[in-house]
Amino acid sequence: MTDLRHYDVITSPVVTEKSTMASENNQVVFNVPHTATKPAIKAAVEALFGVKVKAVNTLVRKGKVKRFRGRPGRQSDQKKAIVTLAEGQSIDVSTGL
Repeated sequence: MTDLRHYDVITSPVVTEKSTMASENNQVVFNVPHTATKPAIKAAVEALFGVKVKAVNTLVRKGKVKRFRGRPGRQSDQKKAIVTLAEGQSIDVSTGL
């Protein structure tokens, strides 16, 4: 039985050209909340997907200033986790949990 807190740590997978290139190196990219720590992210990925995690790197993408209906608005900051999986492990992000 997985702990329900793990679902709060992993918000969504990031499916971009860059994250698809990273999947060739046994890496998967997830959006996570700002309060998520590396050990919490590692525990959540291992519990939810049943894989062995080798390393977790995090980054915060600063929000951009964009225009919405002519008025300047600011997008919120986003924290991402780049999870490196052990050899022979894989996660298919195209299917849901």
